[in-house]
Parts: sequence; structure tokens; C-alpha cells
Amino acid sequence: MDILREITPLTLHDCFSIFSREKQQFDFPLHTHEDIELNLILDASGSQRIVGDHLGVIGDKELVMVGSNLAHGWFTHQCCSDCIKEVTIQFHKDLFDERFLRRNQMVNIRNMIEHSKRGILFPESVIDAISPRILNLKNKTGFDSILELLSIFHDLSISRGTRLLSDSTFTTENYKYDSFKIEKVFEYLNTNFRQQINLIDVAKIVNMSEVSLSRFVKRHTGFSFLDSLNEIRLGHVSRLLLDSSLTISEIAFSCGFNNMANFNRIFKAKKGLTPNEFRKKYDCIRFFF
Repeated sequence: MDILREITPLTLHDCFSIFSREKQQFDFPLHTHEDIELNLILDASGSQRIVGDHLGVIGDKELVMVGSNLAHGWFTHQCCSDCIKEVTIQFHKDLFDERFLRRNQMVNIRNMIEHSKRGILFPESVIDAISPRILNLKNKTGFDSILELLSIFHDLSISRGTRLLSDSTFTTENYKYDSFKIEKVFEYLNTNFRQQINLIDVAKIVNMSEVSLSRFVKRHTGFSFLDSLNEIRLGHVSRLLLDSSLTISEIAFSCGFNNMANFNRIFKAKKGLTPNEFRKKYDCIRFFF
């Protein structure tokens, strides 16, 4: 199946839209749209989620925020429930002005929206606390509904145990980092990921020591320098596995992995599948951007 480009019902005159429905199966295809989406799914254990290049089977409770233009979809798979509950909140990607988001008090929401470009999976403890408020949001109107939505966003943005689903380079949305130096670091990594990259070379670009740069990247992204580089490389690997007929070794070497054993280990640890299994798992889906 192809990825459907969805035009959501959200109008320019509304801040957000909310849809609540019960069904026996998922029947909407893999799709993208401009708007950011928060999706709450209950009683759908055994269903399958696809977000970017991530594929996983869900439990009884599911809460995911999907960023603008990130391919996503839920599929019945092995779900046997006869009453799946789904609540979807969609809001404009520019609902918050960028200058507003850069205010100190908005740092957590800003980071959450930034991370949504990869898809954010929230843990069950957060779902237990937030889902009653999401379910009740449709009963609020006007300004009260906006205040409650902002409050929900705030609580989600400070929650612990969240998981980013898709690799960073699989999204078509550009990243905006909080620091000019971190922008320069990732600009260099995204441009040169096919080549051998040493921490000392990147540190010189931003006039920092290796130790300072490592801490700097970790503080701004939550990942080590090497993990950040591998995220970029794996995003390109995933795209080539799906969109090309190159061999796995050709893809690995073209994306900067010079050791196949190391590449296979990193890929399996990240995806839960070998590169060959990943390619076969997605062989019925064609990705267009």
C-alpha cells in the first residue's frame, strides 16, 4: 500500500480538533498530514503501529504524539478486541508561534513538539494519569478547552519514560535545535555521515574540547555523540532498505558503517530486527515523500 496524503478536517479557524470513536478494527491506511497528532488508543492489544521507520505491536493502552508529515498508521494485526477506543487530537504545527516557544517557560513543550517529529510513545503511567482528561476534553468548549489542552501538553512534556520511535533522518521535517552550536554539529553530521567522523574533528568546528562536546550533545539531545551519529546513519539506512534494491552491505557502507558485524549489531539493537528482516517486514509498503 502507498502512503496516503491526508487532508485533515482541522480548519484554519480552529486551534485543534478532537475525534472520539469506537470500532472493531483499524481500516485507515498508512498516511501523513501537516497537522501534529496526539492519538490515544485503548483496548487494542495485539494491534500494530507504524511510525516513520518504526514498527511495533501495542498493548491495551497506547498514547503517541506524531509530528507533522511523519508517516504513521495503526493496523488490526493480531488484535481480537471487538471494541477498540480511539481518541485523536490534531492541532496545527504552527499553533505555537516560534518566538513564543522560545520563552523559558515553554522549554518543555518546545522540546516535546520537536521530538514529535520522530513520534513520541508515552508510558502506561502517563496514560493512566492523562487519558481521563483526554477523554473528557471533548466536553469542554471555547477558551476552557484550550486551557485544558495546554495543561495536558505541559504534563506530557515533563513526563518521564517516553520513547522516541523513528530515526531522526526518516522525517521530512527540518530540525530546529536550541543552540547555534548544536545546529552546527548536526549540520556537519547530516552532511558528512557517509564519511568517517571523529569527535575531535567536530569539536574543532564549534571550538570545544571533546569532553565538553560530548556533554553538550548529551544535554541538548538526551543521546551521546555516537548514538546521535548512528541515529542519523540508521535513518538513511532504513530509507534505502525500503526504497532501493541495493544489497545490505552496499547500504551499510554507503551510510558510513565500515564494519558489517558492528552495523548488524547496532541495527538489531535499535530496530529489534536484522536489516534483512526489517526489509522483508516492510516489503508491502512503499514510502514516498
